[in-house]
Amino acid sequence: MARAFNPHYRLPQKLRWLLGAASFLIPILLWCAVSYLPFVWHPQIKITDPGGVSYFEADMRTDRATYELEKSNMTAQHLALPQGIAANPVYLPAPHEVVRAFYTAFTTPPAQADDPWLHQSLWHSVKLVFYAFFISSIIGVPLGILSGTSPVISRLTEPFVEFFRYLPAPAFGALMVAILGIYDGPKIAIIVIGTLFQQILIIANTTRKLDVGLMEAALTLGASRRRLLTRVVIPGILPDLYRDQRILLGWAWTYLIVAELIGTSSGITWFITQQARYQHFDNVYAAIIMIGLIGLGIDLLLAWLGRRLFPWDKSR
Repeated sequence: MARAFNPHYRLPQKLRWLLGAASFLIPILLWCAVSYLPFVWHPQIKITDPGGVSYFEADMRTDRATYELEKSNMTAQHLALPQGIAANPVYLPAPHEVVRAFYTAFTTPPAQADDPWLHQSLWHSVKLVFYAFFISSIIGVPLGILSGTSPVISRLTEPFVEFFRYLPAPAFGALMVAILGIYDGPKIAIIVIGTLFQQILIIANTTRKLDVGLMEAALTLGASRRRLLTRVVIPGILPDLYRDQRILLGWAWTYLIVAELIGTSSGITWFITQQARYQHFDNVYAAIIMIGLIGLGIDLLLAWLGRRLFPWDKSR
């Protein structure tokens, strides 16, 4: 038991897989309990037969209190009683409905002929994230490394970066639309703003963790500032830098939905808002889960690639 609270203890491979599966299985089981067990949480009644109630319709949902009141009214008036079954609100579909939506969302054509299909919306969102993160990394990685190695550059940039990172990226939406138009430009800009300043600080702190002895040894051997940076600092932090980028890419995904609401709606956000408008919440859940699966799949791929690129890094 003591080993379970030792952060340096490496779990056996089989136990790692079991605990990883349980981390997904437990929420799914809770979802199933809420969806399939009426005594857990079914606050509404789904009407199967409206009886004598004029405004009830088949398949509509109503609160239990309203249903019981109308049932009493129909009994007093000697009219046909409404019939219904316990149900959850429409915004909480059952797991099997969401699983079915994974197929139907891709096979059902959009409501209008010129609207994009789901796979087109997904691909558009993926491109937005990677374009934005690429731009953010081109600026953030060099500046973060320089800030971590040079006190002058650090003092020149980090106070402003510390201030700017507290500003909510969506607040710049109207400004970005005015500057970049209503299409993909402001969306990419919002993701860049949301990740760039965090990226600079995280990479700067990672750079400062490099063993000072390595830098002193290189300077003693006559390394120039440029060679110190390219031959010592960057190779020394590369595994941790790669890990930081994996985490920061996840942050880019979290800004996606907000960014795609700016200007013209597009990508997976457009699909989610359209489906929510028509109360197709099974498709909404399916789309949200798709985003998570794509992000997790990319992260696992990057983790696998990192183990191949940095086999000496024992912290992975």
